[in-house]
Amino acid sequence: MVFIDNITEELLACTCPHHVHRNAYCKHMAAVETATDDGTLEAFPSRDDDDAEPEDCDCDGLGDFPCWPCVRTGRRGLSN
Repeated sequence: MVFIDNITEELLACTCPHHVHRNAYCKHMAAVETATDDGTLEAFPSRDDDDAEPEDCDCDGLGDFPCWPCVRTGRRGLSN
């Protein structure tokens, strides 16, 4: 999670290990900084038909583990 100053809109911190342990500018801060003009960043855009199998689905043979195309499109999630 990236924290932004409400008044100055400057990036303050991120909760990722790279920023926490190294106090370094991270990819999450870069993504927020380059977000669209309306301040949103849609990493996993929604689809009209979320249950549709992606053309490049490769879940067969992976058991209960989803393939990356299904995770990316939101069709299936990763278990904890």
